[in-house]
Amino acid sequence: MTQEPEPLDADHLHFWSFIDHAVDRASRELPGIDPLAMRLVLTLHRAANMLVYDLESAVHRPRGWSWPGFRVLFAIWLSGPVEAKKVAELSGMSRAAVSALVNTLGRDGLVSKERASYDGRAVRLGLTEAGLHAITTAFQAHNAREQEWAGALSEDEQQTLIELLGKLTAHSAHFDVRHRT
Repeated sequence: MTQEPEPLDADHLHFWSFIDHAVDRASRELPGIDPLAMRLVLTLHRAANMLVYDLESAVHRPRGWSWPGFRVLFAIWLSGPVEAKKVAELSGMSRAAVSALVNTLGRDGLVSKERASYDGRAVRLGLTEAGLHAITTAFQAHNAREQEWAGALSEDEQQTLIELLGKLTAHSAHFDVRHRT
């Protein structure tokens, strides 16, 4: 007869301790899993979500933007004027999501739209003067917050982490990874 695991006391779990609990429990119930890979992906996912939530709530929401709204403005700022489909690719969002955000950002006077001269179906996006001012001001605050996050690591550690993440993403070319195009 197999022994049942002790009942979970969910009140004692929190955002980070749940990783230990999840890895331990999944390893017991599914002995063939790779607990190190599971821990890596859970930790990476939670750290990225935590960082995005912090940037959105500390920097972008006070300006009336969502994280996706910032990503659209950022992509247009650094690559525009640019086609809407390219903004979708660069921001990792669907074309439909970009279209909806561009309508809102356009209504707010931050983004301009015009038909491309080479293709009447293509829409080129640019920033208005107000949009340029808004994104550059926001990005200064955004980067200050990035520096606070990065400050937990030395410059060498930051570079190592960048290299490791690059290696992880480059490896995805070896299997059928799903991503937005």
